[in-house]
Amino acid sequence: MRLLSPLAAALRRTIAVALDAVLPPQCLCCGAVVDASGALCSACWKAVEWIGTPQCAACGIPFEFDPGFNQADEALLCGACVRDPPPFARARAAFRYDDGSRALLLGFKHADRTFAAPAFGRWLARAGAELLAAADLVVPVPLHWSRLAWRRYNQAALLAHAVAQSAGRPCAPDLLIRRRRTPSQGNLGPAARQRNVRRAFRVHPRHRARTEGARILLIDDVFTTGATAAECTHTLLDAGAAAVDVLTLARVVRPVAE
Repeated sequence: MRLLSPLAAALRRTIAVALDAVLPPQCLCCGAVVDASGALCSACWKAVEWIGTPQCAACGIPFEFDPGFNQADEALLCGACVRDPPPFARARAAFRYDDGSRALLLGFKHADRTFAAPAFGRWLARAGAELLAAADLVVPVPLHWSRLAWRRYNQAALLAHAVAQSAGRPCAPDLLIRRRRTPSQGNLGPAARQRNVRRAFRVHPRHRARTEGARILLIDDVFTTGATAAECTHTLLDAGAAAVDVLTLARVVRPVAE
């Protein structure tokens, strides 16, 4: 078996080179030819606003100005989290959801571009390295079964699988269940979003023992107002989870349609 592994790796590399010669890798966003699969072209890369420090230690919103001290030494919170701390411990995102990233997200969410999931998983692993290091379980925000049947895939579950595989963490894709079909959150304000998802989730009975005492990393595609993440967090904490962190591919910094 030891002899077969290098041979198998060499064969995969040969096949990949042959496929790239016939079908050159394309930008995940615009389709332009790029050097490697799972990459963005230079123009699309520059259009995406990646999120890093300084950011709120709780909700992860990026700050416009550097506070001038080591954020690791002190929990720096935004005004909203000081006034009303979220139920989750920490939230992080890879990039802003805006004009530069909207096509990338919507193509993955609604246009069957599921081939982007491995690359997105690597981006999530970088953005949420600290959260993944502490996570006992990686769990996606669920779709209602009727919406899953219509869409054919849950983009959050694909991201959860990809980031868990990238970071070597266990994934429980069906730990959370959406107990009722909720209307789209797209045109709702913050208060309406909260009402829309209230009591919409439950923990699968098969995973209740697994949830107790665990630190859960909740995965979704976009963090808008945090209503869905907060409701999922309440559900997990009520089921005995020790803490919940949230990791999304993108987050809204200025109000835009999801």
